[in-house]
Amino acid sequence: MSDEAQGVVFPADAAGRRSTTAVGRAVLADALRPADPAGARAAEQETAWRTRYVGHFRRQVEAGLDSSQAWLEMAAAGLDSVADRMVVARDGEETGARTLLTAPPERPLDTAEVVGVRDPVDRLVLPYRGARLEGDALRAQLARWLAEGVLEPSAVAAVETVIDHPEWLALPGRTVAVLGAASEMGPASTLLRWGATVAAVDLPRPALWERLERTAREGAGRLVVPVRDGDVLVRAAGADLITDVPAVAQWLGARPQPLVLANCLYADGGTHVRLSAAADLLAQRLQAARPGLALAFLATPTDVFAVPAEAVEHSVRAYTGRSRTTKVLGRPLRWASRGRLLHRNYRPGADPGICDALVPAQGPNYALAKRIQRWRAAVARAAGTTVSFHVAPSSRTTSVVRNRALAAAFAGAHRFQVEVFDPATSNALMAALLVHDLHAPPAGHDHPWRHEAHGAVHGGLWRGPFAPRSALGLAAVLGYTTARQ
Repeated sequence: MSDEAQGVVFPADAAGRRSTTAVGRAVLADALRPADPAGARAAEQETAWRTRYVGHFRRQVEAGLDSSQAWLEMAAAGLDSVADRMVVARDGEETGARTLLTAPPERPLDTAEVVGVRDPVDRLVLPYRGARLEGDALRAQLARWLAEGVLEPSAVAAVETVIDHPEWLALPGRTVAVLGAASEMGPASTLLRWGATVAAVDLPRPALWERLERTAREGAGRLVVPVRDGDVLVRAAGADLITDVPAVAQWLGARPQPLVLANCLYADGGTHVRLSAAADLLAQRLQAARPGLALAFLATPTDVFAVPAEAVEHSVRAYTGRSRTTKVLGRPLRWASRGRLLHRNYRPGADPGICDALVPAQGPNYALAKRIQRWRAAVARAAGTTVSFHVAPSSRTTSVVRNRALAAAFAGAHRFQVEVFDPATSNALMAALLVHDLHAPPAGHDHPWRHEAHGAVHGGLWRGPFAPRSALGLAAVLGYTTARQ
């Protein structure tokens, strides 16, 4: 993790404090202002941001539903606000974050390569609960997930297309630059097994690069690594994006093949916002240098999304058809909680519906970091950029299981028709969707919210009977109980 005083940081106030709350509140207000001035004022005047941010993030989605122009204006305003408010700190001095769009690197990065020894794969294989699914078995599992409401039909169609075109898996003629290459949810390890070329960007930590180097050597692809001064790969590999945007931009910009920039970054707290801001500046800089740049994002399902009428109808059927026991127990729980527990996901007939799955425990910094990525995806797609954006399922990653509350909720989620995935399954499934998007013609939707919903693998949060937060607490209680048995 970067020193808090260096690189892309939150601005300091008169007392020298760098407030994530002040920036988050102001950015949401700026984003809301083009379409919802009253919502902007409400965000600006919020006195309990860390506990009430959820409503403001929901309002920002709702404010753009009636007009694609409003949606895009809010996205652009939010991105401008982030770039205008964040600063770059170096050697005791601060400059505006936009200076990173043109600043030269302090020290250029060299390149090392690791080439795999295996042959590229010739079929799509998905690891799932101890099995390796391919062909008809994989199609059958996709059909089961669809019937259970785990993903959207467009996700099934995309994966089935990749099954039919295994020659796509190696992404011939492209380099995928993965920010956060060691991420459990990122596509780097899967793409290397498939025979792709991956330019890996992650922190300069030897253990991390030892793992990536081993994965690359045991795979079929080519791992391209930034190193300092041409030194030994593991000891000198890596770059901290928060402090090294110009160097990473120069290094990636020199890759000879068409480039895909995949943002798979994660960090705790305000560092996640700093990373998202730095990655967005990197994307802008590369877009200027490489007009054919494609962008890829993994969206979190624990956010607010507009969902299609088909998903609403599925949820309504699930709510109507819930078991007698659930109905009997649900009434007193709703009464005792004043309607906060086990209420239906949508009003019947809603089109679109709003799935509000924000988890307050994840905090406003996480919500803002992920919203920055959604805004960039929308603005870039509208400008003609190839964008792969998919909601990825909740998964048992290390960052989740170390949060006891989230781990317990995930352990009990299956009781509310939500499937939590193993990271290996999520990784391969989302990599297949990326491969599809880089080969198939883009979906021609008339509104950005439909692009966000396209190909979503939400694990059942969109199509389950209950609004996610109204079941989360009970899922956690049941998960704790299961863990103690």
